Amino acid sequence: MILVIGAFMAILDSSIVNVALPRFMTLFGSSADEIQWILTGYMLTSGVVVPITGYLGDRFGNKRMYIWSVAAFTIGSLLCGLAWSTNSLTIFRVIQAIGGGMIIPISMAMIYRIIPRQKIGMALGIWGIAAIMAPAIGPTLGGYLVDHFSWQWIFTINIPIGIAAIMLSIAYLEETPIQKNLKPDIPGILLSSVGCFALLLALSEGQDKGWTSQYIVTLLVLSAFTLILFVMWELQAPNPLIDIRLLNNPVLSASLLATCIATIGLFSAVFLIPIYAQNLLGYTPMETGLMMMPMALVTGFMMPISGKLFDKFGAFWLGIVGMSIVVGVTYYLHTLGLDTSYHHIQIILSIRAVGLGLATMPLTTAGMNTVPRFLVGRASALNNTVRQISGSMGIAYLTYVMLQRQAYHTAILTEGVSISSMAAVQAQGQMQSYLAANGMAGQAAAQGSLGIISGLIARQSFMTALDDTFVVSAIIIAFVLPMMFLLSKHRVEKERKRQEARYAHLFQGTSGVI
Repeated sequence: MILVIGAFMAILDSSIVNVALPRFMTLFGSSADEIQWILTGYMLTSGVVVPITGYLGDRFGNKRMYIWSVAAFTIGSLLCGLAWSTNSLTIFRVIQAIGGGMIIPISMAMIYRIIPRQKIGMALGIWGIAAIMAPAIGPTLGGYLVDHFSWQWIFTINIPIGIAAIMLSIAYLEETPIQKNLKPDIPGILLSSVGCFALLLALSEGQDKGWTSQYIVTLLVLSAFTLILFVMWELQAPNPLIDIRLLNNPVLSASLLATCIATIGLFSAVFLIPIYAQNLLGYTPMETGLMMMPMALVTGFMMPISGKLFDKFGAFWLGIVGMSIVVGVTYYLHTLGLDTSYHHIQIILSIRAVGLGLATMPLTTAGMNTVPRFLVGRASALNNTVRQISGSMGIAYLTYVMLQRQAYHTAILTEGVSISSMAAVQAQGQMQSYLAANGMAGQAAAQGSLGIISGLIARQSFMTALDDTFVVSAIIIAFVLPMMFLLSKHRVEKERKRQEARYAHLFQGTSGVI
């Protein structure tokens, strides 16, 4: 539960700030581009530090690193609450992200270190409540704090929780084995930092700058070049930052790929539904958060159940049933319209959450269960790096699909609104008469009627584009299903024994340091 507190706090803060961005723009007099760096800076920093956590945990101990990361996050939260400008808040968010980015992989690695293999599913099911519920609760809690108190509260609320987590960690957590002679992989750290930074920055700004712009293309080329060099270096480094050879494990590779795709599936609702609710249905951030709250609660309820079932039956059936529900309901979301009721959306998302709650944790745990205990820190860093990048890729790709389909549907609908269409001419005439009756005569009424028609076209094309994006999302998520055959309980047990035999020589003659 101490590890859950830290993970929940770190993930919550990545989404709770979103609703306060308009308030920051007014308070600090900043443009949308400037204020966006409050989010981008946090995302980039946390993405860069994740790959390093495996080495730090092995070198200094996971307990010590967990305490340091929670302390860095808490200090960053305190400074954010004292910020006086956009630049100062962005810098303090970077400090906060250094701790926040390390908390997740370190807490996951600690669970694998301290919990017996036969109970790992239940433990990760409880830990996973934080990972799933926090993104959905964030906007609701953020909206409430900003509306009823002040924007500082979205940061200062972390301080007592962080202090409590630190004190409890010191009192109750046991230190994991420490490899005092482990040397840092400096080239690996530099290459992974540059590669992840360039890739995440390109994904976050590609839609605004243009995917074919020199700025984005340069970032993508730089990231590809440095990440290829990183892989080549890691394959021959004596103490690799991330052991790329772990990917020789077919179960772990399938697990990582399935997790990557499932993460895109998770964001298809967490990202698209708020856009739909606020931009098209006119709900406030607070109302949108309450709309998504049942989804978070259902997922949180299902995670421990899924963990218990995983310990008994493995990942195969949980993944097949859970992801089938997610695929089906995500496809059904393409039937959403401008007149869909609030409660209907809540029910659909709650059903989808049952599938997510069943499948999400087993996808990760099946692969991690095949990794020897002394490598779980590196495997956890690899897993969370994949999750971070796939989440950014998912949002970038779904945004691209949505905007492309919106342009397509706008063109199609505009073709039907012309002087050759009797229905369009009649509708414009009726609107013009209505506006004239309300004091807007002549050319102003004609322009006003055209503006109304243009707005209706934009609204309908946006709605249809969102529906198309849900269909694309469902197709992407469906690719998880074939991978479940590689994650059966029999395959996991067989691969775990093979990996233990492969690394058995490392334990011969040791005194338990490794």
